[in-house]
Amino acid sequence: METDKYLKIMEELTSNAHEMQEKLLEEILKRNAGTEYLKGYLHGQADKKLFKENVPISTYEDIMPYIDRIANGEPSDILLADLVLGFLRSTGTTGGKRKLIPYTAESLDKMCLQPILAEAVMGKYFDGLDKGKGMYFLFANPEVETPCGLMESSYTTTYFKSSGFENSVAKICTSPVEIILCLDTQQSMYCQLLIGLLQSDQVLRVATIFASTLVRSIKFLEDCWKELCFNIRTGRASDWITDAGCRNALSSVLTEPNPELADSIERACGGQSWQGIVKKLFPKTKYIGVLVTGSMSQYIKILDFYCGGLPLVSEYYSCSEAVCGINLKPLSKPSEVSYTFLPNMAYFEFLPVKEDNEKLTQESRETENKNEDIEPVDLVNVKLGQCYELLVTTLTGLYRYNVGDVLMATGFHNNAPQFRFIERKNVALNLEFEKTTETDLSRAVTDAEVLLEPLGFLLVGHTSYADTSSKPGHYVLFWELKIPGTSDMPKLDPKIMEQCCSTVEKSLNFQYGIQRKYGVIGPLEIRVVKYGTFDALMDFYVSRGASITQYKTPCCIKLEDAINVLDSKVVGRYFSPKTLD
Repeated sequence: METDKYLKIMEELTSNAHEMQEKLLEEILKRNAGTEYLKGYLHGQADKKLFKENVPISTYEDIMPYIDRIANGEPSDILLADLVLGFLRSTGTTGGKRKLIPYTAESLDKMCLQPILAEAVMGKYFDGLDKGKGMYFLFANPEVETPCGLMESSYTTTYFKSSGFENSVAKICTSPVEIILCLDTQQSMYCQLLIGLLQSDQVLRVATIFASTLVRSIKFLEDCWKELCFNIRTGRASDWITDAGCRNALSSVLTEPNPELADSIERACGGQSWQGIVKKLFPKTKYIGVLVTGSMSQYIKILDFYCGGLPLVSEYYSCSEAVCGINLKPLSKPSEVSYTFLPNMAYFEFLPVKEDNEKLTQESRETENKNEDIEPVDLVNVKLGQCYELLVTTLTGLYRYNVGDVLMATGFHNNAPQFRFIERKNVALNLEFEKTTETDLSRAVTDAEVLLEPLGFLLVGHTSYADTSSKPGHYVLFWELKIPGTSDMPKLDPKIMEQCCSTVEKSLNFQYGIQRKYGVIGPLEIRVVKYGTFDALMDFYVSRGASITQYKTPCCIKLEDAINVLDSKVVGRYFSPKTLD
């Protein structure tokens, strides 16, 4: 990687943020003002002032009819002027709905540039990364042909198949592209572990996109390390690895028996504790590259346990709709991570949400959907400490599109603002007139989790839903607990679990307490599930088309079939007291 070259590009981008944003908006309007969507607002004029006065803030529901028409064979110029190469498919695990976002050659180039810029930043903080490899856990998922003949695929699958990936990140991956593109997740994960272990002396980082994927991969290793040792000891792949790409890739690395390496892995994995197992298996590892912000923060403790305190680095922030920003301070604590926005990626606007700089207030939440009179601000005009909803305008047919993320402005790098991810808008539990956000719930669970620490339990996954099957309705949390070093079910003390329920309730917002006090909401419930349940939940969403690489454990679940997956594995149910103190 040409670190200095790309760091210089970063400095130029952030120094000229306002000019680049204005130029980009001009280009978007110049190309797309004549589209059917914009013509109704701009009357064919590429006028920035008219754009801000007339074009409304949009959501996916507003553009979905146009995207459906393109997918069914109508010309793409009803929404955008550039040639559409295909559609990026969101996972649908956070917001509940899958979305299709058009992409073009230019947007694909931007997608490929972001990890290159992030890599340059990593090289500034961690010496010698170019002298080794990365143990990346990356997974593709099937593409689907739309009626017009264009393919829809996940953001990551599209990226993995691009020349930009092949010419950059792929060169430092332990796993060849054939293994990454294998559609059998079990075979792909197994082979990525095997080929990574075979090159363990070269691994300088362990990474994936979301924390949930890394936890899943480590748990998979717990189940299959003995078989992996056998493969390495004998120099032969397991017979059940039948994918041609995987076997071909292994043949170039698994060339001869290596009993010394097998013994070393056996000592590490067969020891009394798996604490620090990543450092034991990959002793040269400098950091763990994984997103642990937002809903992924629930995995910080278990990753600290498995990774032995290695830095957890959230390298960049993007979504299916647009590439957004990069973390220029990778050694920041997960709770303090901010992303510097890149002004060449999309035209960004920010819709103010609140004034309080500590947390979203109940009043601000109630006015979120009544903020038509609140004017969005441009990228360079955000105020520090203010929370905003992110709006993007792109060359790919999104105009003042509300991504659904709430961000807080935390600083500037040169003239480009930096933002901390707060939560997903509308990802919330709802009962009667009460609304509990992702941030509220995460904070409350963290407070309750402290009660488990003296018992040596790890909370390896949690989610929630609003149970309205009885009156009054109540909130249900699903918790998967683990004793490090074993998959045996922890023996739970009902009193401790009831204290956890009470602690969660007391940590929720004031409005929740009022509703509970007057019996409008029933006692909170924690349902403890079997070990491996959250893997089963991931498998459920993957079976519905979600990408394992992009999978985010939902903060709250509304899909009945997903709730059934969790309910089928419940081993204990605990409630807070009938009356809230």
